[in-house]
Amino acid sequence: MDITTLGGNLLGTIPFGDIVLYVTPFNLLLFAILLAFTILIAISNTETQVEATFGSLKNTDVAVGKKEFKQRRFLSVICGIASAGAMITGDLFNFTLFMALIGILNIGIVSAVRQVSVLNSAFNYGLIAMMCSLPLFGGAAIILASTGTLSLFALSQIHATPMVTFGAVLMLLGVLGESGVAPFFASKAEMFRTAGSPFLVIIHLSSLFIIIRAIEILLLVLL
Repeated sequence: MDITTLGGNLLGTIPFGDIVLYVTPFNLLLFAILLAFTILIAISNTETQVEATFGSLKNTDVAVGKKEFKQRRFLSVICGIASAGAMITGDLFNFTLFMALIGILNIGIVSAVRQVSVLNSAFNYGLIAMMCSLPLFGGAAIILASTGTLSLFALSQIHATPMVTFGAVLMLLGVLGESGVAPFFASKAEMFRTAGSPFLVIIHLSSLFIIIRAIEILLLVLL
């Protein structure tokens, strides 16, 4: 399947040495949405979470300190930029690098939280992400060994062999684990039960958009 079949007409390419970015209407839309949310997150303030106390009329305010706020904002902006980069990269290996970086940043956004349940969830998600990095990068390596290229332009023109299909399946498993979606969502769920919106929004968005982009890439490789 050709790149233009999925994303529309090719609007242009942006070469950065070995890194080649390509722009189609579909990829440009994903890139623009993530960039817009990243800008909104960069200029937003965090909220104060109100927790109800069982058996009492008293509520507890959970606020984010200034130091933690700056840390979360910085990591959220970097996560947004990495997610946007993953939307327009034309290289399979660079996509896996962006994917691994997004997984690390998702953990970092809640790393300063002083809630045991949130930290336990982040720890469990980190274990899943580390284990899934093996099939993620392993799948890309198998595709490279089978085709001799990691360029999505070239891969879209090569007929998929059984080894390429196997590598794509491994990559899909790695993406599911790194992004923390089903069947691995349980390890990530408690990470959102803390104050910190809108910074927590980028964790949702990065997972959603990276899955959409991964499906596009796998269709290019396999069809």
